Amino acid sequence: MRTTVIGGNGFIGRSIIHSLKEMGEEYYSPSRHDTSIFSESLGHVIYCAGVTSDFRQRPFDTVRAHVVHLTDLLEKADFESFLYLSSTRVYFHQSGDLLGDEDMSLQVNPNLPEDLFTLSKLTGESLCLTVNRPNVRIARISNVCGNDFDSNNFIYSIIKEAVDDSIITLQTALDSEKDYISLSDVVKLLIRISRTGESKVYNIASGVNIPHRVWVDEISSKTGCLVKVNPEAKTVKFPPINNQKIRSEFQFVPKDVISLLPNLINAYSSMKR
Repeated sequence: MRTTVIGGNGFIGRSIIHSLKEMGEEYYSPSRHDTSIFSESLGHVIYCAGVTSDFRQRPFDTVRAHVVHLTDLLEKADFESFLYLSSTRVYFHQSGDLLGDEDMSLQVNPNLPEDLFTLSKLTGESLCLTVNRPNVRIARISNVCGNDFDSNNFIYSIIKEAVDDSIITLQTALDSEKDYISLSDVVKLLIRISRTGESKVYNIASGVNIPHRVWVDEISSKTGCLVKVNPEAKTVKFPPINNQKIRSEFQFVPKDVISLLPNLINAYSSMKR
């Protein structure tokens, strides 16, 4: 059973390949300009290519990765199934009292530079849902916790501040909150969905939001760092995410991501030595 990982050099792509190796399964991770993807059977495709934390500085790369390269594959490639990795960020503008649900109508604003990421992901999603090809699916992934210290996303940035500077300075309020999920949970679910998923769209999330306060308290207790909050910091709360599909279809029970912090802190500290 062959799995093709597009974007195999990225954080999630590398982890999927590592898992496939451990499972003893065939995988293919083509380089960005490898034209053989259009001349041979790709099997189960997991499309991990994308731009994440630096999308604001790379708008053209963002659209190319989320839409343009995707278009070529959906139009020309031979595959058994295709799983497009999107993001639960698409729910950001939804009312806070509503669960982020796969079937809900979504709100975006092209006047906001922040929404370029969302608009490009939703364009990719729309293409996946529109093309007349079977077994094309979408995974909207929450904030992933794993060893990704090249990223400037929230968890990694505050761990780096705590270890490097012995102080965390928050730019958003302590009661800000998001959903988080472990990398190992994400990898297992993506492989299973790519092969046996019964739905078109899945939320890959823990289903529980964690406030910034919980993260910084835990990191402070482990590192002894101080915590400061910008006086002008605003509260930013993402809607909670409905993960009922993965719970019922795959009997998913999320790992406790807070329990991952000691290993993450140790991993980054070791990198600095």
